[in-house]
Amino acid sequence: MSMAYDDRTALDLLDAHLEDLWRAAGERLRGNLAVVPEPPRELAELAADPAATDLLWWGYEQLPGIPRSPANVFARSVGTTLMELRRRRSPWNAAALHLLEDPYIFLATGPRRHEDWTEDVLALMHRDVPDPRGWLRIDHDRANDARRTVPAYPFAPPPAEGVLDRLHELEPAGAVTALAVMAEEWGDDRPVRERPEREVLLADARLLLDRYGPDARFWTNALDAASDPARDFVQAGLKGTRVHTFITDECVKGIDLFEELGLVAVSGDEVGVFWSFGAY
Repeated sequence: MSMAYDDRTALDLLDAHLEDLWRAAGERLRGNLAVVPEPPRELAELAADPAATDLLWWGYEQLPGIPRSPANVFARSVGTTLMELRRRRSPWNAAALHLLEDPYIFLATGPRRHEDWTEDVLALMHRDVPDPRGWLRIDHDRANDARRTVPAYPFAPPPAEGVLDRLHELEPAGAVTALAVMAEEWGDDRPVRERPEREVLLADARLLLDRYGPDARFWTNALDAASDPARDFVQAGLKGTRVHTFITDECVKGIDLFEELGLVAVSGDEVGVFWSFGAY
């Protein structure tokens, strides 16, 4: 029985399959045996539907051309295809990847289901809710074995009643710079303030935060925001930012988390969490 074509369902299936391929390629890079999954039958049916979009056709037609060996070529090819699919799905995705693809970042949006939105922040940190619009998430630790030990890894957040004690409200302009500075690495010798693309990165940050609407409010765990809600994080730079801690202090697989900067965006119907981590 063929499926009725639904663009979001189809693209979600393609994205999930490419991520499964990417995970298998990663295992092979580590010298482990890994079964390379075949495309799900539902995806083939959706791609064959006359209503299928050009983006689905493009992505589906890439699959047979992805080499399975050597492992490094497999990983590079499938990773490139996955990132390109995500960029093409929406301008929001494209801005998120341009700004935040390279650093160690957590980026997720979920529905606002509680008057006390701190409950929704914790739901995101625990990966309990999907993005209401099906847009991009950046979460390198979603499938990390460390979550068996620390379920919200790399977070170890307080209970909901303690979240606001660790956050300070930011004005919208300050929130834009807090997000833009996350394009830096913690040991980066190329701060955003000195990059020729500085204004482009700030524009990416504005586009991402525009998602939450003109009445959105913003909070950060940066201590300096308590006295300066309009703080220019880009001018100050990421390195040396003092914060209230939300990350775990456990060393997992030899990895220590040692620095962080977080931003929370809250609207009437959505909550966004953006977090930068320093690790060694």
